[in-house]
Amino acid sequence: MYKNSLAVAVLAFGVAVGTLQMTVVVPLLPLLQQRLGASLTSVSWTLTAGLLSGAVSIPLLSRLGDMYGRRLVTLVALGLLVAGSALGAVSDALAPLIAARVLQGTGATLLPLAMGLVRQVVPGHRLPSAIGVLSATIGVGSGGGMILAGLVDGDHRAVFWALTGLGALAFALVAAVVRETPARNPGRPDLAGAALVSGWLVCLLLALSKGATWGWTSPLTLGLFGAAVVVATAWVVTARRTAAPLIEIPMLLHRGTVGATVASFLLGFALFATITTVSAVVQGTLGASVLRVGIYLLPTTTLMLVVSVLAGPLMRRFTASALVAAGSALVTAATLWLAFSSYSDIDLYGAATVLGLGLGLGYAALGTMAVEHVEPAKTAAAGGVNGLVRIVGGSLAGAVVAAAGDPGWSFGVAATAALLATLFAAWTTLTLPVEAPAGAGRRA
Repeated sequence: MYKNSLAVAVLAFGVAVGTLQMTVVVPLLPLLQQRLGASLTSVSWTLTAGLLSGAVSIPLLSRLGDMYGRRLVTLVALGLLVAGSALGAVSDALAPLIAARVLQGTGATLLPLAMGLVRQVVPGHRLPSAIGVLSATIGVGSGGGMILAGLVDGDHRAVFWALTGLGALAFALVAAVVRETPARNPGRPDLAGAALVSGWLVCLLLALSKGATWGWTSPLTLGLFGAAVVVATAWVVTARRTAAPLIEIPMLLHRGTVGATVASFLLGFALFATITTVSAVVQGTLGASVLRVGIYLLPTTTLMLVVSVLAGPLMRRFTASALVAAGSALVTAATLWLAFSSYSDIDLYGAATVLGLGLGLGYAALGTMAVEHVEPAKTAAAGGVNGLVRIVGGSLAGAVVAAAGDPGWSFGVAATAALLATLFAAWTTLTLPVEAPAGAGRRA
């Protein structure tokens, strides 16, 4: 029991570090714009590049985890995160900083890999709680990234050195504590699929982030949108013909997992759209410090962790999709509050509290919802798909917020995404029969 709990704690720490790198640059964007002398849409790629790298790395490294062992691939991902953090710490130009963020982005795959490792060592009746803790550390990392950036007064070099140290500590702890029962699935990684997924995502996000500058009807913008459609179509065709594709299209559309897929995408969009806009409002409209951004979002960070610990018993009484619907409804309320607020302390702290409750409940249940209907050998793949769409949603949010400019509009779009997640999860609850998770041994 003690060893199992320690392994979960170590993996949760690793996931939190992997999430830190996704959000720590959010409050740095205005400062990087000034220091690097670049436009906001260009600097926003320090956020988007990391998220995009994570979106591609999640299914690719999850597959490698199935082939060569999840513990080994977890250590590789942490090693790449450390290397990227060190590169970012010594970078003083936009291009190497974006390259550093691409390396750091591989840390996003730590969550699905951890889910696969936890499923091997945690008894079935405790699995929902363990997965809930892992999923909700996303919130800890998200808010912690804001606070870390504030503690060093927005100095990107200090931020990246701190991530270097945290990543190295996570690497050492995983190497010392986490063990894995050997279970290998032969095959080869779908490198062509990774290239195609990267291609259409880059085309889409570049068009969205630069469309306002270039013109939405300019040949370049329309050409990128068209290229995204063509490359995405080629990826789908190739994936259906590949024996072991990067992303299993049937898993994206499987009745038992599609609810988690859509809700994860929408909640990922809502989370990143909200925290990015809050950062812009606090630093721009209110003229406050980077640290203040993290303090305003502290209730979100704290409650996501607390709710995740308490979500296990709820998931034994209610379906995961019902809890996702409830959490998404709270996120909708929080973002609508911000959309119509005057950005007073009461508004920001109150909305952050509701947001933390909603995201904590929704993300904790999404982790179970994503894997409960698949066999254990596919746990990492199912978690990888869920993580991928969540990060794609976050990547899209970064591009949309950068192009939008108006905070009220950005909060409104986030509210719309959360509302759609609510409706879709509720529909899933009403239409999907309750089943025992395949191989999980979950108790009724």
